[in-house]
Amino acid sequence: MDFLKSLNIESRNNGVSTGTEWIDSAGEIIDSYSPVNGKKIASVIATDKAGYETVINKAQEAFKTWRLTPAPQRGEIVRQVADALRTNKEDLGKLVSYEMGKSLQEGLGEVQEMIDICDFAVGLSRQLYGLTMHSERPGHRMYEQYHPLGIVGIISAFNFPVAVWSWNAMLAWVCGDVCIWKPSEKTPLCGIACQNIITEVFRKNNVPEGVSGLIIGGREVGEWMANDTRIPLISATGSTRMGKAVGGAVGARLGRALLELGGNNAIIISKDADIDIAVLGSLFGAVGTAGQRCTSTRRLIIHEDIYESIKNKLVSAYHQLRIGDPLDQNNHVGPLIDKDAVQMYLDTIEKCKTEGGVFVVEGGVLSGPGYESGCYVKPCIAEAKPGYQIVQHETFAPILYLLKYKTIDEAIAIQNGVPQGLSSSIMTLNLREEEQFLSSAGSDCGIANVNIGTSGAEIGGAFGGEKETGGGRESGSDAWKVYMRRQTNTINYSTSLPLAQGIKFDV
Repeated sequence: MDFLKSLNIESRNNGVSTGTEWIDSAGEIIDSYSPVNGKKIASVIATDKAGYETVINKAQEAFKTWRLTPAPQRGEIVRQVADALRTNKEDLGKLVSYEMGKSLQEGLGEVQEMIDICDFAVGLSRQLYGLTMHSERPGHRMYEQYHPLGIVGIISAFNFPVAVWSWNAMLAWVCGDVCIWKPSEKTPLCGIACQNIITEVFRKNNVPEGVSGLIIGGREVGEWMANDTRIPLISATGSTRMGKAVGGAVGARLGRALLELGGNNAIIISKDADIDIAVLGSLFGAVGTAGQRCTSTRRLIIHEDIYESIKNKLVSAYHQLRIGDPLDQNNHVGPLIDKDAVQMYLDTIEKCKTEGGVFVVEGGVLSGPGYESGCYVKPCIAEAKPGYQIVQHETFAPILYLLKYKTIDEAIAIQNGVPQGLSSSIMTLNLREEEQFLSSAGSDCGIANVNIGTSGAEIGGAFGGEKETGGGRESGSDAWKVYMRRQTNTINYSTSLPLAQGIKFDV
């Protein structure tokens, strides 16, 4: 395929890089298969321990130089990375779609998100502000400043195989950190493509080797990172189970963990909602990326007065969905990532039925021409109750639960009554309901939206959630501070040494 050639993807690729140099490795062979058609795309040689150590050592050396490079100059490098992404947007978007399975439109949108975070980071490079405080002691000045941490380890998931890396890397780079990235072993070629794209930019600007390390591998490589005291910050995106393991390992060595974990996101649909907006937002939230977004809509909490109407409109809309090759822009829904995900989808459907769930749109695996990979499934809808155990869990698949409520207090309680706390939404034109939902007694999620769905966050705001979602924040706002260490400075320019709190220590 032309886009593979354009991105310098070969049939067999090294999976270890220190930035512009690829390192030979004796690691296992990871074969990448496309869920689109089940065909093998290419192979990657995973990182072995020697290669890992080479990347770590290069990163440590690079940090000594990179941290002293003025932040606006670091921002200029990121600006050029954005230009390189613009040039390669179509090809990288196609690779994302083909290797991961999301629609081409969403693949291109993911690359655009990378470009957007680059633009944000460029501006940020001139705004890494600290504060100046008044001292209680005469002849003293107090202020705070931020310094880079060192190596930032990035562990990303398959569902956003390139964007989440960029959220972390672009901010970390302008902050003066260096990065080591472990992409998902399910989408290794996307990681190699990104490394290839930045190589020309880094070489042209003589960026120190080691500022952008790449280590492809499975769980073992992630464990090396989590337990490595040379990596002060680990940013990990994935399941709650994975996050607990990473967070525990990093916490045991008193490192920092930025965790972006599972979501069990709900939309409350009020009787005062704009019905057309509510149905469209619910539809995309539930079936976009085949339900494989951490912000995908899992639960619809619908007022009893409009429950039947909303249900019927959704059933009609689901029957119009086109499922197939995500590179064909006429299709709405692509495949799940692999057959393990398909089995999880099937198991969840059976558990829901066992608990009493009634499917108003039946699920199932598609077969026949165009579905040879065995990864295409039917988006389905089940009428359920909040107390079902299966409703408490996140399933990375297009399964939507319909729940009924009477009062706004009840709806918010249902919304908050799950272990996860990533994204939430209310569809209403009632100002009182909106404000209650956004109040401290409302949604307990890190993201709370009004009259839009649960997915599709912009990079300008901090992204992340509470409870079992991990508490981390990435992307916009002041999320940059997690990549730096804060330092308070006090300067005495007087001719005496007064102590704080009025303490006297005369000799």
